[in-house]
Amino acid sequence: MDTIYALATARGKAGVAVIRISGPRAHEALRVLGAVVPAPRVAGLRRLTDAQGVLLDEALVVVFEAGASFTGEDVAELHVHGSPATIAAVLRALSEIEGLRLAEPGEFTRRALENEQLDLAQVEGLADLIEAETEAQRRQALRVLSGAIGERAESWRRDLIRAAALLEATIDFADEEVPVDVSPEVLELLDRVEADLRREAEGVQAAERIREGFEVAIVGPPNVGKSTLLNALAGREAAITSEYAGTTRDVIEVRMDLGGLPVTVLDTAGLRETEDVVEGIGITRARERAMAADLRVFLLDETGQAEGLGPHPEDIVLRGKGDLRGGGAETISGKTGQGVAHLISRITSVLETRAARAQTATRERHRVAIVRALTSLAVARNQVERGEGGAELAAEELRMAIRALDSLVGRVDVEQILDEIFASFCLGK
Repeated sequence: MDTIYALATARGKAGVAVIRISGPRAHEALRVLGAVVPAPRVAGLRRLTDAQGVLLDEALVVVFEAGASFTGEDVAELHVHGSPATIAAVLRALSEIEGLRLAEPGEFTRRALENEQLDLAQVEGLADLIEAETEAQRRQALRVLSGAIGERAESWRRDLIRAAALLEATIDFADEEVPVDVSPEVLELLDRVEADLRREAEGVQAAERIREGFEVAIVGPPNVGKSTLLNALAGREAAITSEYAGTTRDVIEVRMDLGGLPVTVLDTAGLRETEDVVEGIGITRARERAMAADLRVFLLDETGQAEGLGPHPEDIVLRGKGDLRGGGAETISGKTGQGVAHLISRITSVLETRAARAQTATRERHRVAIVRALTSLAVARNQVERGEGGAELAAEELRMAIRALDSLVGRVDVEQILDEIFASFCLGK
């Protein structure tokens, strides 16, 4: 296998930059750069030189042996000064060493997967951790990276293997009298696994919203204070405001962090009947985005209506321009800030309740695998309850369920998605 190298930290000026080398020639590459290889996992200050003996930098060097590194291979890390010139010089010197090549995006992590340092779910967790912007995203990604999905999948796998073994025992001794009816234990194992899998499947949507962000749409008739409220929530002039109805023609988005949750707040065109073609397009988009949003904040005027759109049970309904209406518990004013803090608290409370439904599985790929397993388990249960003659079919369905769960952690059926996953990684990962 080739020895690969790449800058593992962000490009640009920094106090320190880390260059990672992984593969069979990683430690030899240090010697070529004129450095004495330090003891494994013990940092040492070393002078790095090029092939002509010219000093490149003084770097902190750390090496890891195969089996005790991120990739599972021999690894060397060079902690050099973070100037672009220094980084370029060291990378150029590495490129001149025989047997070394620049890593492809995600190649270090792919080697970690291939060398069984990480399972596929952990790889996805690492990708999410790199992209995490809020505390909830960080916690969820770290939980997946720590191997939580793999641990649960292994627990389900053990139970299903036990159930299949019990059924296969009845098949092997079909011509003899089996002293114990295995059906009760098999059904108990299926009950436990099915209950867990249903909770996981139901929690995927909440986990995906934590990963990708919730959407909250501000909707209502024109000139009721929607854009002013958006600006108050954003703390800046994100949307144009005026006293003229129909100012907002397109959906304006502002990304926020509410209680550690990623939230995109949408300012939409005022909902009304109009003959203006451009405004009409904006109103259509407003309705579509509002219907697809996770939560809607209705700002209403004295009519108490939003043309063509009604609130769902968890939606928040307020009267806009509270500064002109004498205030009140169900009014709000983005202009004066009246009720804005309370609104943020209400939005956060609703979304936190939804986020709490998240389990361990975090992606649609996970949900699909879990649903496949549940489908097989349902058929297996029917065969077991049928009694005589159903054991063989039930055992086969259990094997199919196990195979579906194995795909969660990358044991089977995942080759087609690997390229897509690793394409999201940066060069040094």
